[in-house]
Amino acid sequence: MSALADNSWPHGASWIARLLDFDRDGDVFLAPQVTSGPAHRLFGGLIAAQALGAAGATVDPDKRAQSLHAYFVRGGKYGIDVELQVERTRDGRSFDTRRVTAVQEGKVILEMIASFHRPEDSADWHPSRPPALAFEDAVPKSPDLESVDRFEIRCRPEDTSPFAVPPFWIRTRDPIEDDPLTRACMLTYMSDLGPVPAARPAGAPDEPGAGMAASLDHSVWFHRPFDPHRWHRYEVSGVNNSDARGLAVGSLYDDGGVLIASTTQEALWRF
Repeated sequence: MSALADNSWPHGASWIARLLDFDRDGDVFLAPQVTSGPAHRLFGGLIAAQALGAAGATVDPDKRAQSLHAYFVRGGKYGIDVELQVERTRDGRSFDTRRVTAVQEGKVILEMIASFHRPEDSADWHPSRPPALAFEDAVPKSPDLESVDRFEIRCRPEDTSPFAVPPFWIRTRDPIEDDPLTRACMLTYMSDLGPVPAARPAGAPDEPGAGMAASLDHSVWFHRPFDPHRWHRYEVSGVNNSDARGLAVGSLYDDGGVLIASTTQEALWRF
């Protein structure tokens, strides 16, 4: 468990809000440290969530996260300051664009472009998708993943891997503030829990330390408001393996079958 895990809302800020409690100097943000974790490298969803939070702190609060596209340039470390440098690429009437560079020990560990959009009345449609895993067929699981104790996860009964292999159902254990940016950052954090195992090539070992697997890049499109207290199903499918890289495409649906977000990620798999 991380060093930020000991307070819970409403007596204090939620764990995700505490991760977004930056020290700020203009458009440069110092992220709260997480001093420990189950892996040697910082969890990609953590640093992506903090980068989105820093970008959103420079945007009119009427504009909501629309999408993000992040590259994990090198692995980050626990217990070392991460500086988030925000560049105001464009402020428009409907859209704001930001670039975020995450720096640790003088080296870039993440680059992100994020877009924010003022909500508009328009068509509201997406194709229905029957669940690949019905909720009543899913069983509780506690994967060995960064801060996964903050979530309830239900997977296929036959998933005996140390990961959460999609499709799975997920929701927060703890109350999360009703703030669009905080919840978008929560979704970003959560969205990185499934793509790497979904992109695993046939024959690759699923034991920790047997080979190498790492996120290379990650994208999220935020379609509709996200309520982390509801069960959501995360459908992620591998669509390509070549050149030691695996590509996965994901969709996050709420318990009513409404499409909340879409994701893509390419992962490095060496074994």
